[in-house]
Amino acid sequence: MYTDRLPPSDEAAEQAVLGSILIEGDSLSEVALIIKANDFYTERNKLVYEACLSLYNRNEPINQISVAHELSSGDKLESIGGEGFLSTLIANVPTSVYANHYAQIVNRTSTMRNLIKAATEIASLGYEPDFEVDSAIKQSEDILFQIRETRETRDFRSLRDVLDTYLEEASTDDPESLKKIQPVFTGFRDLDKLLGGLQRSDLFILAARPSIGKSSLALNIALNACKNNSTVAILSLEMSGDQLAMRMVSSEAKVDAHKVRQNLINNQEQQRIVSAIGTLSDLDLYIDDSPIQTITEIRSKARRLNMEKNIDLLIVDYMQLIQGLHRNENRVQEISEISRSLKAIARDLNIPVIAISQLSRAVEQRPSHRPLLSDLRDSGSIEQDADIVSFIYREDVYYTEEEWNSRNPVDPYPKNIAEVIIAKHRNGPLGTINLFFNEQYTEFKDMATREVDN
Repeated sequence: MYTDRLPPSDEAAEQAVLGSILIEGDSLSEVALIIKANDFYTERNKLVYEACLSLYNRNEPINQISVAHELSSGDKLESIGGEGFLSTLIANVPTSVYANHYAQIVNRTSTMRNLIKAATEIASLGYEPDFEVDSAIKQSEDILFQIRETRETRDFRSLRDVLDTYLEEASTDDPESLKKIQPVFTGFRDLDKLLGGLQRSDLFILAARPSIGKSSLALNIALNACKNNSTVAILSLEMSGDQLAMRMVSSEAKVDAHKVRQNLINNQEQQRIVSAIGTLSDLDLYIDDSPIQTITEIRSKARRLNMEKNIDLLIVDYMQLIQGLHRNENRVQEISEISRSLKAIARDLNIPVIAISQLSRAVEQRPSHRPLLSDLRDSGSIEQDADIVSFIYREDVYYTEEEWNSRNPVDPYPKNIAEVIIAKHRNGPLGTINLFFNEQYTEFKDMATREVDN
């Protein structure tokens, strides 16, 4: 059993890293990208490294004298063996040239210890009485993913390297490789023209007040993307999988959504529903309707599904229902953490992420009810982290036809007309496009095709 063995460590490598830093303080800038203080197995080595980091962060010189003074000021010098230990560190390393190599060894042994610790934690889950299998598996995955996250580091790359990578990907004939760099199209002509499709690694915020149709538009985009050979995942914290499925069936079969829910359908409609179910069943669309999820669980699920199915688009409905990692913080901080994490998922998996968001009640209290960026609920960081922020606005929700005609005697009443407002576009133009919303089928359509099937 691994529990009978000593945890992996390399005392010589740990001391060689420290000796290299004491000889050449600037080597810490390279070492710090590879290891952290907790990667040291021996406590006194960890204390010396922490002292070096403190000096480095204060932009003070790092050498035997300064490190000894730093340790002494914290009453830690004697606990590491005094200045004699620091002298030994320097004496055992002839040069600092190989600091990177020694740091890699420390990194590797630390990772192996973390794996052993993770295995122990996972094993303890298996011994829990009355354990929930799915919950135990999710917790196990989270433990392993956290190890991977702590090991991932990036450094500067030259523009040449970045462009070479792009050329290699763009010139490939492999369909799967090409798919990874191509945008995901929404299926709405004017929206795709404005955005150029949903770009890989982008966080797309789709926001509106309740009952405007934000979930319906996201579902329509999901279906359109799937029909264009994309693989889509939907994390629905608000609606159940059955409710989502019924909406999609209604839209596909062109049968009133209320009749589908109430099962009040005639034979002809039943045939269309059966045909629609057959069509929808062939799509690469995956739904998770767990009502309570943390951002860690969402990240783990998305990564796992991506490894299995190579997803092209993730839709989260909606972000204010996600639990952050730190429930004791205020809600603004929590939403900030969630928006940053969703952006990280988009970059990590190289997919667009559509996050549905609520808007504050401030929209209702203004003479003009058109949403503004300041209306994003709970956090300004949503705007900051998002690559695209879009709003859905419908005049017919706020004004009856009679009210509209009294205010706008010239313009026709915009019944079922939804404005999709692109209020932020990090890499492109802003603008507004109109879509037709058929509430009967909970379906959005391009204005040019609005008469079809209505």
